[in-house]
Amino acid sequence: MKRIEKRNKKILSNKLNLRCRKMINKIEIYLDNAATSAIDLRVSEAMLSCQDMKAMNASSTHKPGVIAAKAVEKARTVIAQKIHSETQELIFTSGGTESNNLAIKGIAFANRERGKHIITSKIEHSSVLETTKWLEKQGFEITYLPVDEEGLVSPKDVEKAIKQETILVSIIHANNEIGTIESISEIGAICRSKKVYFHSDACQSFTKTRINVKSQNLDLMSLNAHKIHGPKGVGALYVRNGVKIEPLLHGGGQEDGLRSGTYNTEGIVGFGKAVEIAEIKDIKKMAKLRDYFIQKIQNNIEGVDLNGPRAKRLCNNISLRFRFVNGQTLARELNEKNIYVSVGSACLSTKVAPSHVLLAIGLESEQAQETVRISLSRWTTMEEMNLVIQRLVEIVQHSREIR
Repeated sequence: MKRIEKRNKKILSNKLNLRCRKMINKIEIYLDNAATSAIDLRVSEAMLSCQDMKAMNASSTHKPGVIAAKAVEKARTVIAQKIHSETQELIFTSGGTESNNLAIKGIAFANRERGKHIITSKIEHSSVLETTKWLEKQGFEITYLPVDEEGLVSPKDVEKAIKQETILVSIIHANNEIGTIESISEIGAICRSKKVYFHSDACQSFTKTRINVKSQNLDLMSLNAHKIHGPKGVGALYVRNGVKIEPLLHGGGQEDGLRSGTYNTEGIVGFGKAVEIAEIKDIKKMAKLRDYFIQKIQNNIEGVDLNGPRAKRLCNNISLRFRFVNGQTLARELNEKNIYVSVGSACLSTKVAPSHVLLAIGLESEQAQETVRISLSRWTTMEEMNLVIQRLVEIVQHSREIR
């Protein structure tokens, strides 16, 4: 029986690999990894082995349930070690949006007797900004801090904005559109000294830059899996021991009552595997390709501006403004050549309005709409970069000629 199960597992794994290869061949050059990334086959195999378990409800007390629970806890340990947290400080969620909502609303409603003032920035992900806008309707006061031309939040501005009624500061770790890495250690130290909770959305930065929740003075941090070659529909929220937070979901009492709902065992196992296989060499490779691409583009095309900083930038993020060329048009023409990029956040890409992030760093509306975002993965190659450069030179030149 075990031999048959092993054979079936191998057949399924081979079919999965074949299907993934066919998809990769169909998608010639995928450069929208900030929106989502393809699942690593090692992650898929870990999830597949998890699916072979019987009745895998990790909340059940029978043997199959205990096996599933152990798989969940193994993944929790791997992820917690990556951010230098305690294992019990990690809560599994459905993704970054839920984690951000739980962090901000959870702190707001659990601590409103202390005050109703929250500080954030103008370049946060929509799941943060829409949450704070909703809280304003519930009577909370929100301060939206400006950023400089590189998208950096000034720690001094954070300190000035904190007052007696402030209960939370939420500043994104690395911006999803322009790749700016914020000074969260310094901001966290200010918040800790003022006895104000500090939350950071690290969905883009996780495994791509150093994270240590203890040394960086974090009270809450949002993570997700699908930006790091893991599955969609699973994420986590780090909540430091002792932080008072109100749950959004009530029910079976999973995750110490902070996030009820049946465990997404396969997704959590896949998340853990994606974190386990993330390597520093991937960061170095992507950063090298990023810098090479930016230099070559600016050397070969006139009137190209980099959005965001050159130094404090995510290893896989390239945000470029091509003067006098519409970003949507550029992305569409690249798409026709099987090169896939975006014009900004995937959550907002269907909207005609210019990016709030690009407006916040000082671009005019028309300038903001001249931008495309290119985001790399561990599988991006130099050959692909050179081909994209060649295509961009052709498209931009033609677009400007017919303008």
